[in-house]
Formats: sequence, C-alpha cells, structure tokens
Amino acid sequence: MKQRMILVLFSLCLGLVVLGQPDRWQQRVKYVMNIDVNTQTNRFTGKQKLDYWNNSPDTLTRVFYHLYWNAFQPNSMMDNRSRRQGAISLRTDRNGNDVPDWDPRIGDRIQNLKPEEYGYQKIHSLKMNGRPQSYKVEETILEVKLDKPILPKSKVTFDMEFEAQVPLQIRRSGRDNPSTTVRYSMSQWYPKMCEYDYEGWHPTPYVAREFYGVWGDFDVSISIDKSYILGGTGYLQNANQVGYGYEDAGTTVNRPAGDKLTWHFIAPNVHDFMWAADPNYNHISKKVRNGLTIHVLYKTADGTDAQWKQVLAAVEKALPFVEKTFGPYAYSQYSFIDGGDGGMEYPMATLIAGPGAWLHEWLHSWYYAMLGNNESLYPWMDEGFTDYAGGRVRAFLENQASSPFGNDYNAYFSLAKSAKEEPLSTHADHYNTNFAYNSAAYGKGAAFLEQLGYIVGAPVRDKILLEYYRLWRFKHPNVQDFINVAEKVSSMKLDWYKEYWIYSTKTIDYGIDSLWEENGKTKVRIRDLGLVPMPIDLQLTFKDGKTELHYVPLDLMYGEKPKETDTASRKTYEAWHWTNPTYTVETDRRLTDIIVAEIDPSQRMADIDRRNNRLELKW
Repeated sequence: MKQRMILVLFSLCLGLVVLGQPDRWQQRVKYVMNIDVNTQTNRFTGKQKLDYWNNSPDTLTRVFYHLYWNAFQPNSMMDNRSRRQGAISLRTDRNGNDVPDWDPRIGDRIQNLKPEEYGYQKIHSLKMNGRPQSYKVEETILEVKLDKPILPKSKVTFDMEFEAQVPLQIRRSGRDNPSTTVRYSMSQWYPKMCEYDYEGWHPTPYVAREFYGVWGDFDVSISIDKSYILGGTGYLQNANQVGYGYEDAGTTVNRPAGDKLTWHFIAPNVHDFMWAADPNYNHISKKVRNGLTIHVLYKTADGTDAQWKQVLAAVEKALPFVEKTFGPYAYSQYSFIDGGDGGMEYPMATLIAGPGAWLHEWLHSWYYAMLGNNESLYPWMDEGFTDYAGGRVRAFLENQASSPFGNDYNAYFSLAKSAKEEPLSTHADHYNTNFAYNSAAYGKGAAFLEQLGYIVGAPVRDKILLEYYRLWRFKHPNVQDFINVAEKVSSMKLDWYKEYWIYSTKTIDYGIDSLWEENGKTKVRIRDLGLVPMPIDLQLTFKDGKTELHYVPLDLMYGEKPKETDTASRKTYEAWHWTNPTYTVETDRRLTDIIVAEIDPSQRMADIDRRNNRLELKW
C-alpha cells in the first residue's frame, strides 16, 4: 500500500510538471514483463505485454523494436565496426608503435565468441490487439509491418513471446565478467520499442554507444534461482517475501518453496529498465533524505568493501548541493550495482565496475534519466553535461577552490589540435574515431557549460540549468530547446554560440597585441587570431596590487554579462563587432604601473593557445 501511495503521488506531481512544460507530444508505453531465467544455460524466456499510446499527429503503419543482444555475434555490425577501429592508428607511441583506436572493452572479442557465449534475442510470436503481425529481424532491429495502422491519439497493445541468451560480458551487459566476477549484468536485455518523435522513428542499430527510449511504466517479474540477489531499476514490490536486505525492519522473511524466487519490480516514468544478479552480492542501503533510499550491491573479492560503503555517505553529503544546483531527484530509490564493464547509467540505477565511478554515473540521473535527450544525436548533452555536473559536485565535496574542469578542457584542446576533430553535431555512432567521440562528448561537452558561464555569467548559467530542468524534465529536449532556455534566462542571443561550438570545429584564439601610452592613458589592443568570436574579459594588475577588469561584449550577444561578483570593479565597453580583427581598451593608469595584462583570467574561455593571453611586464 505504501508503494502504491508513492506511485499515486508521483503521477500527480508528474501531471503538474507536464502542465508547466513546453507543449511537445510524447509517445507513451507501459511494459508488463515476466521472465524465467535458467542460470545453467544462461537463457531465459519472456512474455511481454506492451501498451503503446500514439500521442503523435501521425498515422503509424509500422513500428520498430531494439534487439540489442544480437550485436554479440561474430560479424555483427558492432563486431565489424570495432575491428575497423582497431585498424585505425591514432598516433605513434614513444617506442614507435602504432596506437590503435580500439575500444579495449570490445576489441576483437565478439569475433572469438563461441555459440554458447553469443547473445541473442529471438521473437517467437508478436500480436497487436490479439492479431498476429508480420515482422522481420535486421540484426539488432525488429521491423513490424502492421496489419492495421495505429491512428493518432490512439492506444494499441502488443503481446510478445521471446527467448534470449545472455552473452558473455563484452559491452555493458552480459554474464561472467572476468574483472568483476559478477554473474549477470542485465541491461538492454528485452525487446524495446524504438522512439518515435517529431523527427520520426529512431531505429538506431546497436553499433557502439548511446540510447534513446520512450517514457513509460515498467512492471517486471523475474523468476531466478533463489540464491541470487538482485538490484536495479524500480521499486521491489515483494520485499518482505524476497528479503536479502530489502525487507522492512523486524520482518521475518518467508520465501516460498521451490528452487526459484520471483522478484517483482515496478518503475514509473522511466525510459529503460536494468537489473543485475549474483549469489554473492552484499546489499547495504541508507535513507539519505525523506522519500529517497540509496542501495549499494557489491562483491568483496576485490577488497573494496570500505569504498563501497563510503558511497552511501558521499551521496548523502552531496545530495543537497546536487538538488539545489541541478534540480530535485524525481524517484524514491537509486542503486549502485557492482557489474558491467566500467560504468553505465540507467534509470534509478547504474552498473559500475568498482566504486570509483559512482559520481559520474549517479549524476547521469539528471541528464540521462530525467531529461533524456536523444543521446545518439546529442551525446554531449548527456555525457558532457554529466561531466560538468561531476566537476561541480567533486569541487563541493573536496572543498576545491581551483577549476575542476582542467581535464575536460585539456581533452578538448588535444582533440582540436589533433586534426581528428568532428563537430559535436555528429551522430554518436558516426564519429570516425573513438578518440574523437570521447574527447568531444565528454570534454568539449563539459566545456560548453563552463564556457557558457564565462559568456553569460556563472550565476546566470546556474539559473539556466535549473530552468532547463524545470521546463524539460521528462520531455526529451534537443539542442535548440536548451539554447531557447538560455536565451530567455540570460536575455542574450546565443545562437552564434550554438553554431560555432556545436556545428563547427573552429577554434578560439585571442591575444594581447600591444600596449602604449596616448594622451595620458594606457591603451591595450587585443587581437582576434581565431575563428570563433567571444566576449572578452581583460584584467590589468598594477604594481600597487590593485586590478581592473575591462569587459568587451560581443555584438552577436545583443546584451552583456552581469558582474559576477559584487567586489570586483569593471569597466564595460561598446560591443566588439565580430568581423573586426582588433579592439582597444584603455586605463587611466600609466603604462609603467602595469605588471600583468591578461585575457580571461578565469580561464573559462577555451582559447586554443593561451600563451599570448597573458603578458607580464618587467619594469
């Protein structure tokens, strides 16, 4: 009853959230799945009932499902793509050897799988509203040609029977990972309806990375050997029957007779469902605030028991800052689960191969789980924004005064100088190198937000993030949606920033050109040596220890950054027309009083060559 009350309140709150958000239709799903796992053969059978609401204005004559595990077979698209990457040389190391572009977790491992190690998802039957449907499998995509179209604003029900074999752990999901020894990491494990949105269907083959799913509700029952302990997405409905640390305090657990135990989870308003299972999991949990319990499931073979336990304390300490800075967490539980092949986020849970990745994966709850943009098209809006959030939270936890984004900027600088950069608008699977994808999606994506703080002011940027969350939670926002929010909150035009930073690989490079005295004033000329225009902060430091900040807005902004602190003095100039190669500022102080002139002393502008940004004068 308590769980049902939570769901009712969640639904009421969701209704209020949706009413306050921009008007964009969303498809809707409700999954009811029952699966029976054979831990000896590593196979399971499943029945899936899927209610599908076509909230679009379009008539649908076909639908698509993802069958992700079919990627884990020799000569699959994922296998071929990975082996192609291994043939690309990124650079030569110090020993003269080529450094290939492998994703080392995949390498050529798929090609070497044995039949009993393959992954597969086989459809045995599929009906819509009780009528058998015609379908065909294109490796990781199931195309269903409907005998009757799904009309706008209507609902249909699909019933499916399927079978799956859990692949040997290769990428994200699978069994018997040699590094974690976790038995089952069950992500991308069920036939999943592809998203249909204002751009149409998104039947993206499983080649490398990133996901996109339909918001909906999940009701999942998993029957498995009763020695196994489970964790994952959703709220466990039969906790007092299951036990293993989920039961109410003081409850005597009475498991039903038989060799198997059924775990029943429900998950409201999520776009995916993950679970993991192992007979040797340790399960600890803590209520970190009213309405939110954190679970940790881990194995102690690697000697990290104390570190896993510290995750609970760290989350409890960080949560108030996170919710104040990025918005409230919308669900009643979250689980950190030992498993996977590094770190991978899912709604209400993450698979992490060791406790070290807890912060980044947890913060995906905001940009992956609750905002849920199309990661295939805009991976940087998830990975980059999450990396940025991680830097902010890490600085808070460690009381760090210096910038926490040095690694992100350096990753971008390395990419920009490598001749391998591709625009951030590149589809996640279509980057030519893994190196370019990782450096762009994470580093350049995080720099996008930190540099936005340089453009509009850090306090304004923080207001943008909260308004973005408020308006677009559970709505699959795109790049323009974020820019629209940023422009309204900042009262500036920012389309130029989007065009340069996301749709091009042009770079920023400003330098101090010259200083001279003229008519009792000191002039400082700044030169634009790059191809991305920016507003300019120029700080002058004098022999007496005083400083002056000279601020030059960019004409394309049609506005100016507010002062970021009350204590700093600032002189504001007329906007710099971006086609002009130079701009001159002036001070009443003598030239010989100046000891340092520096462009962007905060180093938030991603200037590709900072050597000419700072001039020290030795008098």
